[in-house]
Amino acid sequence: MSDKDPKSLIQVARENGVQDEPEPLDLGARVRELRKARDWTLERAANQAGLARSTLSKIENGQMSPTYDALRKLAEGLQISVPQLFTPPERDQINGRMSVNKNGQGAKRATTTYEHELLAEQLSKKQMLPYKARVRARSVEEFDGWVRHDGEEFLYVLTGVVKLYTEFYEPIEMRRGDSAYYDATMGHNVVSVSQEDAEILWVTSLV
Repeated sequence: MSDKDPKSLIQVARENGVQDEPEPLDLGARVRELRKARDWTLERAANQAGLARSTLSKIENGQMSPTYDALRKLAEGLQISVPQLFTPPERDQINGRMSVNKNGQGAKRATTTYEHELLAEQLSKKQMLPYKARVRARSVEEFDGWVRHDGEEFLYVLTGVVKLYTEFYEPIEMRRGDSAYYDATMGHNVVSVSQEDAEILWVTSLV
């Protein structure tokens, strides 16, 4: 990881945490799986969705492509959203997983502008990257241009005073308890404007 590139922190986490491209979804198998997960018979699921039993059977066996109206009824009957019909379940997923970091025990990563402390690093396939940062930088000139990356980002000031610079907005001064949520593809930098190094919490999406 380059000491001069804060973006590398996000890149490393993205490479370690994002799953490979999923295989094409078999809608019929997905519907059948959702039905059986509820321990419903074909008849009960059809009644819940307001569809004919024969129609649901054909959908599950890939013998017909459902209309959007049929998909909507299916989703309502299964008490899920339409997009969830097309979202395959994660395999080998451990439900209820948790990671605890005691104060100061996160993985340390230092750059010329920040001292990062990665949190929940031991969890793989995360959808968020949480980390604390001590802000060393005192001016935007200390950065090699804008920091930008895919996803969205949440910033919360823990101690001190920072100034958030963004590509499309005026700089904003933020104090303890202040927060910002922004599109991370927009250029951004954070500097400390207090006498001491400020500390912030960052949460970055990895999807």
